[in-house]
Amino acid sequence: MTGQRSAPLPHEAHLAALASLEGVGPGRLRWLLTLGAPDQVWHRLQQGQRLSPPGRLRLGPEEVSRWYRQVHQLDPAAIWRRCTELGIGVVSVGAPGFPTALAGDHDPPVVLFHRGDPDVLDAPRVAIIGTRRATGYGLRIAEQLGRELAEAGVVVVSGLALGIDAAAHRGAVTVEAAAPVAVVGAGLDDPCPSRNRRLAEQIATRGALLSEVPPGVGAAPWRFPVRNRILAALAQVVVVVESAAAGGSMHTVREAIARDRTVLAVPGPVDARSSQGCNLLLSEGAHPCLGTDDVLVALGLHRRGSSGGPGSGDEGAGEPTADPRPAPGPDASAVLEELGWRPATMEQLAARTGLDFRRLSVAVGELESAGWVGRTGGWIERVARG
Repeated sequence: MTGQRSAPLPHEAHLAALASLEGVGPGRLRWLLTLGAPDQVWHRLQQGQRLSPPGRLRLGPEEVSRWYRQVHQLDPAAIWRRCTELGIGVVSVGAPGFPTALAGDHDPPVVLFHRGDPDVLDAPRVAIIGTRRATGYGLRIAEQLGRELAEAGVVVVSGLALGIDAAAHRGAVTVEAAAPVAVVGAGLDDPCPSRNRRLAEQIATRGALLSEVPPGVGAAPWRFPVRNRILAALAQVVVVVESAAAGGSMHTVREAIARDRTVLAVPGPVDARSSQGCNLLLSEGAHPCLGTDDVLVALGLHRRGSSGGPGSGDEGAGEPTADPRPAPGPDASAVLEELGWRPATMEQLAARTGLDFRRLSVAVGELESAGWVGRTGGWIERVARG
């Protein structure tokens, strides 16, 4: 019909288009918006108007030239339709619906894409982070923390990477009422490693997937450190399960410290590369995480049962989620305390506990029959609650 005009695009459509330009992260997007409203900036780029980026952005003329070409290949209306078709919500900072957990941050996303329900962020939030090259010990602890925190009504936040991140979310989604949140470094149409796609769908259904990357824009190495600040901003407490001395997890820790967040670290073997970062944090004064209760205390929540081992009480506080395994006797409790979460031999346990070999054998047999420990070769290893 002649005379009809299509409805104007929302503010966020041009924001999404600007964020789709190659190399545009939050800093560059923020600078572009100093030049005008998003649709005006888009028009300036289409017209090839000269831009003078500040030196701090490290933006060369060849990159700006690529933008001039890309604005003729990208269509804000098509990007907006793509978001709608995929069920991806788009909200800009300062607009109604922008998560309050991020609104007060000193470096919030300019535009946020989401699947699921961002309102779940109103609950207490804990980020569980760590290496992609996790050990069996780290995966087990991350999954246990994710499950037990979800049981306590805590939103488990992570980056949906392989390793510790995915293990924490796998634990959380086993809880029927859980509302986990993942912050990813790529578009929500392809948010994570292929091995985690089913997990991503579960999180989007139960909680929320978040990204500041528009759909159609793939992951790039520089996007993950940038993403980490959002993880740190969302979390009230950050738990590092396993981490090398340098890398993404430690970058998230620095972002968390800059925001005055509480950081906990799970101790690990002193000779294990996967625990170097955690042990370094502990040596520098981070709080140790020896179980879910430590995290709940850091959040200021009442304990909801025992997750740190036998005898870690406050029985009757909150909703009980007591360990179903029989409580160990005195010798067995002493063995379990000294064993911790690192495998040990009978000789090592004898030296730590001071028990003679007969009493130690009886105590270990008791723990094994009750499901507190297992044996692999000559090693005795603690078993997480099933």
